[in-house]
Amino acid sequence: MTAHGSEPGLRVAKLCKALGHPARVAIVRYLKARRGAPTCGEIVTQLPLAQSTVSQHLRVLQEAGFVTAQDEPPRVRYRLELAAFDEFRRALASL
Repeated sequence: MTAHGSEPGLRVAKLCKALGHPARVAIVRYLKARRGAPTCGEIVTQLPLAQSTVSQHLRVLQEAGFVTAQDEPPRVRYRLELAAFDEFRRALASL
C-alpha cells in the first residue's frame, strides 16, 4: 500500500479512535441533543466525570474534528462539527 493509499485509512482510524471511549460518545450525544453551545462545566453536570477528564475528552474530539470550540472569555463553548460526522459516515461506507 502506498503512503497516499494509507491516508484515508489513517483518517478513519483517527475518527474511530476519537469515538472509541464511552465518555466521548456520551459527550457527542449530549451536544447533539443540546441546543446552543455548552461550556465544559455544563457538560460536566451531565456526566459522572471530573472537569479535567471531560476537558481531555473534548480535546480528543476537537483534534479529530468532531467538535469545535468557540472562545468566549472566560469560557469556551463547544459544538458538534456535523461535517466530520458526514465524513465519518462516508469513510465507513467505503470500507
